[in-house]
Order: sequence, then structure tokens, then C-alpha cells
Amino acid sequence: MVLSASEQNLSGRNFVNNYMLVTFGGPDGELAASMRYLSQRYSMKNPKIAGLLTDIGTEELAHLEMVGAIVHQLTKDLSIEEIERSGFDKYYVDHTVGLWPQAAGGVPFNANQFQSKGDPITDLFEDMAAEQKARTTYDNILRLIKEPEIAAPIKFLREREIVHFQRFGEALRILQEELDSKNFYSFNPAFD
Repeated sequence: MVLSASEQNLSGRNFVNNYMLVTFGGPDGELAASMRYLSQRYSMKNPKIAGLLTDIGTEELAHLEMVGAIVHQLTKDLSIEEIERSGFDKYYVDHTVGLWPQAAGGVPFNANQFQSKGDPITDLFEDMAAEQKARTTYDNILRLIKEPEIAAPIKFLREREIVHFQRFGEALRILQEELDSKNFYSFNPAFD
């Protein structure tokens, strides 16, 4: 099936309207990541790892801005007809075309979407898992889109998830090497 230029444009917008918002405010999105890392830094006793959490949390806020810009650029000029045809009508009724954090299925962002336990080992495993989930989300998005101008920043964000995963793995290794005991799964090094 060959789409006309206007149908291709609507196809890209439909993608954003139905899926891109998950990277803004979904459970594995940039808002959750930034809040996770910026919250966890306070209970991290190792100053280098606390600094890493601050740096990556701040970078995630920049990623949130990138995703917000993409969504805004692709939704700002939607007509009412395009909104209805693309399935963006329910979102539009609540938010017009303003950005509001939610998952692809419409579930609103809340603090339950990120974790901060105050246990450095637990938190770093949480962070590594979060980065892998975000990478998987970007992988899935890249399978669904063909527009190069949308795919390029998504590929960049996906690459950053991989780098963050590696950096958190390095931080976990540093933390484990500092412990007196090699049985680092049985206690909280911040308190025990």
C-alpha cells in the first residue's frame, strides 16, 4: 500500500500520538529515569557514584526535553480531522496538544513508576534494569517508525541508554569492591 504525502505525515503523527508519549512520561520513560536517579543520589555514600547519579539524572532531564520537542513539533499543527483519524482525540480532550506525562495506554505518570530504596546495591540494579527497559522501548519504537527525522533522535536516545547501563554496571562493580564482605546481597551497605 502506497501512502500519499499527507497520509505519510499523518502516519508519523499517529505514531507520536499513540506511542511517543511513553518515552516522555511512561514507566520506562525519561521523566521516571530522571526522578529515579536524582532521588537515589542522596542515599549513595560513595561520592563518585552519587555524582554519576546526578550527572545521568540531569542528562535524563535533557532527554525529556528532546522527547517533548519531538512530540510538540509533530502535534502542534494537527487539525481536528487529523486528531480524530489518528486516535489522538481522547488525549486531545484532556490536554489539547500540550505535553502531559503518560504511558502509551493512557496511564498517567506517578511516583510508583520509579524506585529509590536507599540501598545502593538495590538501587544500582534497579537503574541497570531501568536502562535496559528504556532501551527495549526505543528498540520497539524504531521497529514501528520509518521517518528518518524521528528515528535519528530516537537512535541517539537508545545509544545513551546503553551507555548509562554500562556506567551503572561500572558503579556497581566499584561499590561491590569497596565492601568488606563479598556477600553483598545480604545487607544494605548504607546502613549495615
